[in-house]
Amino acid sequence: MAETVLPDSPATPASKGLVGRVIGVLVSPRETYADIVRKPTWVGMWLLVTVVTTACIGWLQSTAVGRAAAADQAIKAIGVFAKNLPADRLDLIRDQIMTSPAWQNYLKIGAGSLIIGPIIALVMAGILLGVFNALMGGDAKFKQVFSLIYFSNAIMLVKTVFIAPLDYARESMTNPTTFAALLPMLDDDSLPSKMLGAIDFFWLWWLVSVAIGLGVLYKRPTKGIATALIGIYVVLAVTIAAGIALIFG
Repeated sequence: MAETVLPDSPATPASKGLVGRVIGVLVSPRETYADIVRKPTWVGMWLLVTVVTTACIGWLQSTAVGRAAAADQAIKAIGVFAKNLPADRLDLIRDQIMTSPAWQNYLKIGAGSLIIGPIIALVMAGILLGVFNALMGGDAKFKQVFSLIYFSNAIMLVKTVFIAPLDYARESMTNPTTFAALLPMLDDDSLPSKMLGAIDFFWLWWLVSVAIGLGVLYKRPTKGIATALIGIYVVLAVTIAAGIALIFG
C-alpha cells in the first residue's frame, strides 16, 4: 500500500545550495541557518572563503600600492613592539615586502585561509558546543555548530570584497570599518583611537549573525545570545587594545 501523506504534514523545504546559503546568511539568516542545521555542510564554504580571500587580498598585496601599504603597516606594527630596531633592519623588511613575488603573496594568503580558517572555526565551535551543550543542556552536534560558524563567514567575505579596493584607493591597510574610522580627527596613536579601533562594524554584524544561528540551533532567544557575544567581544577587544597601547605606546 502506498504511504499516505497527511495534508497538514509540513513538507521539508529543499536545501539551499552553496550560493543560496551565502546570500541567505546576509539577507535571511534565520531561515538559512535553519537549513544549515538540517543539513550541516562546510567544505564548499571553506573553499569559497579561501578563493575569495586569496583573490582579493592577494591582488591587493601584489600591486605597488598594496605593497607600500603593507610595508608601512608592518613597520608600524614592528615599531610598537621593537622601538629600538635599527633603521637598516627596518629598510630590509620594507625591501622584502616591496620585492616579494606576486605568487608568494597568493600562496601565503591561500595557505593561511586553508589551514588557519578551519582551526579557528574548530576552536570556536568547540567552545560554543561546550557552553551550550554542557552548561546549558543543549543537544546539538559538533558538525552543526561547525557548519554554522563556517557559513557565518559570509559576513567576512563581504568585508574582504569591500575593503580590498577601498584599501587600494586609500593607499592604506588601516582598518576602515572600525568606530575609530568615524572619528578621523583623533590622533591615530591616541588611546581613544586605539580603543575605538578595536571595535569593527563587520565583527558586530558577524556576532549578531552567529547569535541568530545559535538561537535557531538551540531554540533560544537571539537577543540574549547576541548581547552576551557582543559584550564579551567589546570588553576583550577594548581591554587588549588599551593594554597594548599603555604598555608599548
